[in-house]
Amino acid sequence: MAKIVFIGAGSIIFARTLLVDILSLEELKDLTISLMDIDQKRLELTTKLAQRFVQQERLPTTVESTLNRKEALSDADYVITMIQAGDLNDIEKDLTIPLKYGVDQCVGDTLGPGGVMRAFRIIPALTEICQDMGRLCPQALLMNYSNPMAINCLAINQVSKIKNVGLCHSVQRTTRELASYIGAPHEKRCYWAPHEEISCWVAGINHMAWFLEFRWGGKDAYPLLREAMKKKEIYEKDPVRFEIFRHFDYFVTESSGHMSEYIPYIRKRKDLIDKFCRKGALLGESRCWMREHREREEAYYEEVKRQIAGEERIETRRSDEYASVIIHSMETGEVSRINGNVLNTGLITNLPYGSCVEVPCLVDETGIRPCYIGELPAQLAALNCSNINMQRMAVKAAISKDKHLAFQAVALDPLTASVCSLDEIKKMVDELFEAEKESLPETKR
Repeated sequence: MAKIVFIGAGSIIFARTLLVDILSLEELKDLTISLMDIDQKRLELTTKLAQRFVQQERLPTTVESTLNRKEALSDADYVITMIQAGDLNDIEKDLTIPLKYGVDQCVGDTLGPGGVMRAFRIIPALTEICQDMGRLCPQALLMNYSNPMAINCLAINQVSKIKNVGLCHSVQRTTRELASYIGAPHEKRCYWAPHEEISCWVAGINHMAWFLEFRWGGKDAYPLLREAMKKKEIYEKDPVRFEIFRHFDYFVTESSGHMSEYIPYIRKRKDLIDKFCRKGALLGESRCWMREHREREEAYYEEVKRQIAGEERIETRRSDEYASVIIHSMETGEVSRINGNVLNTGLITNLPYGSCVEVPCLVDETGIRPCYIGELPAQLAALNCSNINMQRMAVKAAISKDKHLAFQAVALDPLTASVCSLDEIKKMVDELFEAEKESLPETKR
């Protein structure tokens, strides 16, 4: 009976998604789910929800709950991290302080000043988790969902030798979006693979991977996408990504909002922000994301409370997240294909060796096997490298707890460098570290 540990189970909405995914598979119902968080109230809510789902579906699943990480990790087979270090106030500072200096991030959880500050907050916690796993469950697989994904995965591989993979949902969701743009079937959720009529081959880095192949019914669908882009109603759904596609020839994963903060072309001037960032999380005002997050969280919690009380059924429809797919394949031997974040050990030959890349991976009872890609088109590799350089410096800074190296990492960020001088970046980083010092480890320099 496999033991699956959720670290950060207080992230109740995401925990509910993964819980339903896993327990909806017949072969995975007779197992142990161990829920762990440092927030007792949030943990209790998730635990009640898990118990309610087990009762609702009449499952043989064992649900454990603990505030003690070592207790949860003891003899684990799979560990899923979904943690957030710091609180929403810290995240708000990640956005609003850089905004004073002209750095208008969209979400700030992957790259830039926000990505570096998150790395400083979360990498110490991930290091402790890895150290505990090395002692208590050295053969377990760590599946990390926490951002900044590439930075975190690089750090995990530098501080530990445990098996690990970073998981995201941008490939799956972008596949469905592209299908919708060209009029292909797209309503079916992606479990082990995209819709049977749509196929793709995607590689690069997290949040900036590229659809190297995009096919419908076995035929190249890129010509259809180029035609669809000419329609105003289609273009306006994804303006930044269509611009990147128009100029660099390939479509990128993640959203237009995210992509706009990884490149120096969009968020550096008000006229460009007004042109390309016109709705929802794409608005020039960074706090928009925070407002939306708080509103969604409040609505979700009310729904969860109704489900726990039995007033509302917990839906059993599976999501397109990869965690359950991996566990199912490793437990049953049934082969699946995912996109995972792994070390670049020559998988993409024109990206730096030892960087974190997101590539197709085959999964079976032997584990996760990343696929060889070879060279990316040169322009795509160049865009990826602009982010990789910053990621690698951020890892070095966070592991060594060195604020000066953190400044250098932010200085390498494409968006920040497009709007700030080096002295301005130094002042901004100093202000961020002072404002968030209660949530940060003690730093050098």
